[in-house]
Amino acid sequence: MDGVTVPGVRAAARIAAREDGRGGTALPVLESAGPIALRRTRGSGPEAYVMLVGAMSGPLGGDHFSVAADVAPGARLRVGSAAATIALPGQAKGEARYDVRLSVADGGELRWLPEQLISVQGSDLYVGTQVDLGADARLVLREEQVLGRAGEEPGRLTSRLTVRIAGRTVLDQELACGPGAPGGWDGPAVLGGHRAVGQLVVVRPEFAAEPAVAQVLGDTAALTPLAGPAVLVTAVAPDALRLRRVLDQALVTIEEASAERTV
Repeated sequence: MDGVTVPGVRAAARIAAREDGRGGTALPVLESAGPIALRRTRGSGPEAYVMLVGAMSGPLGGDHFSVAADVAPGARLRVGSAAATIALPGQAKGEARYDVRLSVADGGELRWLPEQLISVQGSDLYVGTQVDLGADARLVLREEQVLGRAGEEPGRLTSRLTVRIAGRTVLDQELACGPGAPGGWDGPAVLGGHRAVGQLVVVRPEFAAEPAVAQVLGDTAALTPLAGPAVLVTAVAPDALRLRRVLDQALVTIEEASAERTV
């Protein structure tokens, strides 16, 4: 294989959620291939549940995965994953890419709650998540990245998240970590020596009338209102388990405060 360029894997998955006319949510489109498999699981009430299942390891170097979800007015969709996504080095040269495109119309709701992304030593992955929401759409989005397995240095990981509401950009941020990333990524102004980093974006129409209040959540997390009916929680932690606990508690805090506003 010396001198031979090994092509990376291309894989795409697509979900479309529509109101079914009976108080629930239908999935007229549930398409996937290759390393990405979509499975509808048993839901409750008006919400449809979909799981992302990795059919093989990856993404590896040179791979390009993409996932798209489109939620129509009145539909409610929850998407999770069966296991963590592991970015690995591969035979193909160049970085791997994982693109996520999410669209939620007015009156629709999406809960995007995948498991962690683990950056393995020697890997090189770019993750781009773009979210487009209607003015009255609702969203809960969680992203978690873990830099290296236990006792291992991380690969290079670049993650960009963009959120637009009614065509207006309310969040556009990028974080690069690992070998070759800009200096300071592991310093006190960014990760501060931690190896797990995550964020939670919550969009609710009621935040437009009564915005959330900026606050510190424990020792390693902060809640920041965005310039729209949305809030951002950013957190770091020593490991994936503690990061999940911080973000779960932050979501409970936000949802309890939101419920009090609507009483």
